[in-house]
Amino acid sequence: MILGSLRIISVPLIWFPLLHAAQPEQREKYEIGGGGISLHWPEIDEDLAVANLLSGADQQAA
Repeated sequence: MILGSLRIISVPLIWFPLLHAAQPEQREKYEIGGGGISLHWPEIDEDLAVANLLSGADQQAA
């Protein structure tokens, strides 16, 4: 059963220094939280809000 539509979001990895520096295996181990509103990488202690990704917020400029 499909509950909603699928959207793929692409942003430059360089915007997220912890993710950029992480090993590919670490980046593959993430959790979706808050009912789909956040992403968490436990091995590198990184959290991202999906709303920020959708808005195209450049994390380096923040």
